[in-house]
Amino acid sequence: MADRGVDMSALPKEVRDQLAELDLELSEGDITQKGYEKKRTKLLAPYIIHTPGENPSSKVKSHIPHLSPPQNDLQAPGPSSSSSHVPPPSSSSRYRDRRSRRPHRSGGTRDDRYRSDIHTEAVQAALAKHKEEKMALPMPTKRRSTYVQSPIETRTPPDSSSGSEDETALRRQSSVVAPPPLVNPNLQSPDSWINRSVQGSSTSSSASSTLSHGEGKPQPQPQYQPQTAAVTDMLAHSRIENSGPPPDVTAVAPPARGPRVDLPSNAVVRGMSRGHSRSSMMETADGNDKGVPVNSRVSTKIQQLLNTLKRPKRPPLSEFFMDDSEEIVEVPQPDPNIPKPEGRQIIPVKGEPLGVVSNWPPALQAALARWGATQGKSPALTALDITGKPLYTLTYGKLWSRSVKLAYTLLNKLGTKNEQVLKPGDRVALVYPNSDPGMFWVAFYGCLLAEVIPVPIEVPLSRKDAGSSQVGFLLGSCGVGLALTSEICLKGLPKTPTGEILQFKGWPRLKWVVTDSKYLTKPSKDWQPHIPTANTDPSYIEYKASKEGTVMGVAVSKVAMLTHCQALTQACNYCEGETLVNVLDFKKDMGLWHGVLTAVMNRIHTISVPYAVMKACPLSWVQRVHIHKARIALVKCRDLHWAMMAHRDQRDTSLASLRMLIVADGANPWSVSSCDAFLNVFQSHGLKPEVICPCATSPEAMTVAIRRPGVPGAPLPARAILSMGGLSHGVIRVNTEDKNSALTVQDVGHVMPGALMCIVKPDGPPQLCKTDEIGEIVINSRAGGTMYYGLPGVTKNTFEVIPVNASGAPIGEIPFVRSGLLGFVGPGSLIFVVGKNEGLLMVSGRRHNADDLVATALAVEPVKTVYRGRIAVFSVTVFYDERIVIVAEQRPDASEEDSFQWMSRVLQAIDSIHQVGLYCLALVPANTLPKTPLGGIHISDTKQFFLEGNLHPCNILMCPHTCVTNLPKPRQKQPVGVGPASIMVGNLVAGKRIAQASGRDLGMIEDQDLVRKLCMWPTMMHQYLTEALQWRAQTDPDHVLYVLLNAKGVAVCTATCVQLHKRAEKIAAALTEKGSINTGENVVLLYPPGIDLIASFYGSLYAGCVPVTVRPPHPQNLAATLPTVRMIIDVSKAACILTTQNLMRILRSKEAAASVNIKTWPTIIDTDDLPRRRPPQIYKPPTAEMMAYLDFSVSTTGMLTGVKISHAAVSAICRSIKLQCELYSSRQIAICLDPYCGLGFVLWCLASVYSGHQSILIPPFELESGLSLWLSTLSQYRIRDTFCSYSVMELCTKGLGTQTELLKARGVNLSCVRSCVVIAEERPRLALTHSFSKLFKDLGLSPRAVSTAFGSRVNLAICLQGTTGPDPSTVYVDMKSLRHDRVRLVERGAPQSLPLMESGMILPGVRVIIVNPETRGPLGDSHLGEIWVNSPHSASGYYTIYGEESLQADHFNTKLSFGDPQTLWARTGYLGFVKRTELLDASGDRHDALFVVGSLDETLELRGLRYHPIDIETSVSRAHRSIAESAVFTWTNLLVVVSELCGSEQDALDLVPLITNVVLEEHHLIVGVVVIVDPGVIPINSRGEKQRMHLRDSFLADQLDPIYVAYNM
Repeated sequence: MADRGVDMSALPKEVRDQLAELDLELSEGDITQKGYEKKRTKLLAPYIIHTPGENPSSKVKSHIPHLSPPQNDLQAPGPSSSSSHVPPPSSSSRYRDRRSRRPHRSGGTRDDRYRSDIHTEAVQAALAKHKEEKMALPMPTKRRSTYVQSPIETRTPPDSSSGSEDETALRRQSSVVAPPPLVNPNLQSPDSWINRSVQGSSTSSSASSTLSHGEGKPQPQPQYQPQTAAVTDMLAHSRIENSGPPPDVTAVAPPARGPRVDLPSNAVVRGMSRGHSRSSMMETADGNDKGVPVNSRVSTKIQQLLNTLKRPKRPPLSEFFMDDSEEIVEVPQPDPNIPKPEGRQIIPVKGEPLGVVSNWPPALQAALARWGATQGKSPALTALDITGKPLYTLTYGKLWSRSVKLAYTLLNKLGTKNEQVLKPGDRVALVYPNSDPGMFWVAFYGCLLAEVIPVPIEVPLSRKDAGSSQVGFLLGSCGVGLALTSEICLKGLPKTPTGEILQFKGWPRLKWVVTDSKYLTKPSKDWQPHIPTANTDPSYIEYKASKEGTVMGVAVSKVAMLTHCQALTQACNYCEGETLVNVLDFKKDMGLWHGVLTAVMNRIHTISVPYAVMKACPLSWVQRVHIHKARIALVKCRDLHWAMMAHRDQRDTSLASLRMLIVADGANPWSVSSCDAFLNVFQSHGLKPEVICPCATSPEAMTVAIRRPGVPGAPLPARAILSMGGLSHGVIRVNTEDKNSALTVQDVGHVMPGALMCIVKPDGPPQLCKTDEIGEIVINSRAGGTMYYGLPGVTKNTFEVIPVNASGAPIGEIPFVRSGLLGFVGPGSLIFVVGKNEGLLMVSGRRHNADDLVATALAVEPVKTVYRGRIAVFSVTVFYDERIVIVAEQRPDASEEDSFQWMSRVLQAIDSIHQVGLYCLALVPANTLPKTPLGGIHISDTKQFFLEGNLHPCNILMCPHTCVTNLPKPRQKQPVGVGPASIMVGNLVAGKRIAQASGRDLGMIEDQDLVRKLCMWPTMMHQYLTEALQWRAQTDPDHVLYVLLNAKGVAVCTATCVQLHKRAEKIAAALTEKGSINTGENVVLLYPPGIDLIASFYGSLYAGCVPVTVRPPHPQNLAATLPTVRMIIDVSKAACILTTQNLMRILRSKEAAASVNIKTWPTIIDTDDLPRRRPPQIYKPPTAEMMAYLDFSVSTTGMLTGVKISHAAVSAICRSIKLQCELYSSRQIAICLDPYCGLGFVLWCLASVYSGHQSILIPPFELESGLSLWLSTLSQYRIRDTFCSYSVMELCTKGLGTQTELLKARGVNLSCVRSCVVIAEERPRLALTHSFSKLFKDLGLSPRAVSTAFGSRVNLAICLQGTTGPDPSTVYVDMKSLRHDRVRLVERGAPQSLPLMESGMILPGVRVIIVNPETRGPLGDSHLGEIWVNSPHSASGYYTIYGEESLQADHFNTKLSFGDPQTLWARTGYLGFVKRTELLDASGDRHDALFVVGSLDETLELRGLRYHPIDIETSVSRAHRSIAESAVFTWTNLLVVVSELCGSEQDALDLVPLITNVVLEEHHLIVGVVVIVDPGVIPINSRGEKQRMHLRDSFLADQLDPIYVAYNM
């Protein structure tokens, strides 16, 4: 298509190279067909010869189908509809063509275009662009009960405006702003933007604009339609191979994890070849899955998710991850196009000199004393009641006399007669509510007069206030022991039941003093407060919360307080007797500096408007200005906004008297719109434009700059319209190319009188910035804070900064104070502030301002979904970079769809305008975020809640795929081949010892004397267990072989040698008579764990049949368990079923008929009451190579495999175990595990008959009613050797962990146990065995006793820790290397280390070797490879219906490709390594330990690396206390994590970010789907192993009933 009219040979070389690179990307699958064509078209575009008059864009447009209105997309459509007209989005170009993205935007320069509605329009325009590339986003799936919103009336919805304290209560309601701005004719009108964006704003508009950057115009539809349709066809038609849906474990399973269930995930019964099993089981590329019908809802959503993730996110990688590289993180290469500062180094800016006025007081208290004496009647403060009416007026005379009384009381009247409680210089907390300024003023000045240091703090409301413990830290660091408060406030403080004031969390013990006048003592005539000249001692301490939430106290010296008042007086031109209206908090910051301190210095009358009044009547401050003809008003943007919203009620207010409207948060760039809009509305009420005075302040530097009141008619100061892109790189660029991402900032006037200011780099050494660079403002002035009280370390970095020049040399001696404000110096030395250090988010080396992001989020639409002032933006560090999180409070009436739609549009808007990806967007129910005292959001507490999983969101959207761009490069597997490097020399391969190990020799005990001594039967005579049993029945008939215990520990059944023999004979007779069974036919044994099972096993052998042990179905869960029984019976072609009467009834019951066809069972014989008959003869097989029994088991990947065990293998395995564990007739062992397959079956049914020891049998299900059964049996019978399963160990650890004292009291003593072996076919569960050893150490259990065994399908017993030999060793391996199929041993505690325990000693007669599964060549010591085994007891092959000989040969009789090509090995299918240890074995040689890492079939191949599910699951389970169990699997190339929630359902959504974080941090993988389910949903087989494949099939078939499914974008 694109090649039309292009002569390829004529193209420049670099274009041809790029095309070649594209072809390579396409062939390797790194790019989709559509992406390939698009990029190719783009590359060739300049060289295509257009026919005259053809407009290329119109040609493309004509193909675009009409996009239907959005509502239809809210239901998850069926696969065909969703994917057939959804273009797979682009996410690759975002990082590439930032610069070239919008070449044709007109750059406007008119100021009013940047008012709030302009930003709204910019956002709408950015969103409208997305409309064209409409994407179907998968909405999360939520169980309806998860968020039962509390009834509306029980909740107070937060007032929509309670943005109050936080600077980000940004007002962008376009309805308010009077005239709509004119729009350049070449721009579209805002209406058309808004309409377009509304049309495209359905849930399915793309959730992240990375998906569509650079996509200018969508490609013509026909190009991709056939391809996506093909995918859906494949999806819809893929079905399970040769059987119906898999038996479902979850549909009726009881919620408790009751019966263990073995579930084949589908009817594949052959052992799949190792090479192919992975691809068909796990990787199911593009949904061509062999496991499940995929037309379910889940699959559709996953398909949508895949569509949104199809394109590669990054430019093609230059070179691949090198194996020896230790670097984890992909370091993004610096973009050569990023703007860099080009100006000269900044010169410090000097404020005007501080004028010397002769009558300025020597100290602030002196000014109060003067006014109190000479102007006693003059009003100092008017306080308002809740309705906004004046409550009282405090005159200067009263203020003075009360302050003196308080000072006298504090110094003389607090303790007993002769002790002085307070000394000058002590710190005192001031706890006064916002509604009572009078009491606060008296307390503050009383403290100054007493020369104690006031520390004003907020009134604590409850023990759990947000940030309460941090305030405790402040009081502690300042050494506060006394708190002053008013009587009313004291009554309102939370009390203990005895009436004492509660001890607040983290607070020191305080003594409370009430300062109401009636409790104060009038000083005697001769007592006068001491008023020294202001010096450098602290006068008061102002609290300040840092970004992390720590609250510190900024100490202000007496001279700084005085100088600051003088500087403010000069800058604001305050005159004696003026009136000032103060809406700010009078305890700190501007409210304190202007409204309490400077006011007293200049005898100003302050009218204090409390926050509560503002909430009730937002216009109250405007009315006060009007009534009192106030000259100055002190407000924040939110007050301007509120007044503007309510101004319709007031026609006749006049603001003509104002000469200064000080906007305290004017430094917030988003204040511009509020100031402009307020002026627009109130200019008609006499407000003059020049009176608006924004200022910049910080607790450390105090006032940094303030705009001086203007002269009427003078031109208003200029505004800077900056490019947000430039700002994010820390440089100032006038925005020209893209009006959507512009930031308009107003100046905050000039530097304060007497101050010196410069701009330094915000991080690293304080280097002076260049003139066009954004940096932190630092100030040198006598009027700033002096230190963080009590914290000398932090003080130095903030209050004693000496700027350095480019070469690193200090520019002078004088120290500067860091203000925490980021800005620059504009023309005419005007100061501009663009943000605060604490709102700075550093993502991938770029800076973003939290306020800017909030502004964009609020501009997304008329906010119906969330509350305006209740949005928190912060960053969390995940995987070596900051990630942006936005949390907002959702309105109770917002629907699920509205919320999701709003969230996805916020993502797009932020991505388009700020070019940064959001990591997480969470909505929480109204009123649940922690509040600051004045109603804003407590950001650091919110962040803490998010990280701890205590936020309880009701909606959450994670987008790790778009914003995590620093993952390591995917690994490309090197081609494998046996090269010359692999030459073997003796026992070395590539210079290392070959990784092989073997147990001792089986033929060691052929010494006849020993045989007689141990009363052993002559081994060589009896090749068959049947002969052994007959021999025992003759020689030692009454020796008890088996004891079966019930839940109470009572022996309900025993079997001596002769009893067992007799019962076996009865069963053999029944088989030949009733069942008319021929020799060699298969017989299914269906019994609960017990002696019947053993007897029927020997009975079958006596009759010449081949027994198949099958776990009986669970009567309460037939639907899930019976199909597996049926499948084994069908697959094994059993001719007969031996079982109990009880089970026979179940097999033929109505309930059974519901899940299987009960008419086609083979002959069923119940063995409960058989007549005493003897078979005509006992069968003896002609050769020992004949099959003795079939061992069926469901693997963890859901494969049902049956292996054939010959008579020779049975003797060999029993012999091997006998030698390893030193078993003989006088020994007793206890067995608590499942007897149906593997080593469990061998120990339960075979070993005792061979070795003659007594086995005490404990059926694991009995533990459910008597948890301590197993442990008390060990103690009671003084057992030395016991065998159990992980499930049993876990039951004991979880259930008895807290009851060790109780068990001790009951006399349980485990000191007799010398070996406790866990029988398993997996990597040893180190954490579980450790905690078991630790917990029961108190009962005498030796820490050396616990060990594990290892077996596999091809060989049931490879390792088993015996009685002799060294203890199992533990090593720590590097997880990073394991993913690369390498073993790197590290120290304990190394980061990314994984502890592995040896799987027990290798059994006698067994040899193992570690082999590269691809080349089949042997590997060296400590190399990871597949474990191959050679031993006389390996299974002889798979028992399959299909008789796949190739598989048999491959798994059971395979040879090395070089080295020793003669020996036949069996492949276990497990990865592991052999390491020679320093320990010595019994024969005195160094011991070779075998470490099992995991099953090859289970591993997940992601990003070219190999992951073991258990490692990811371990991390996930640590992420939150409510995660009971978790399982992971892949679907196409997405990682799916399923977690069981054991807490309340409102915790469900908390888990999503935590799981995503932990997997990203520890495994460098992005989780695609997080599924939260009820406990017990993850299916577990009888060995306690998770059946991940079955879980995966249930998930895709939509059978899990999840609480929540999150699709991470």
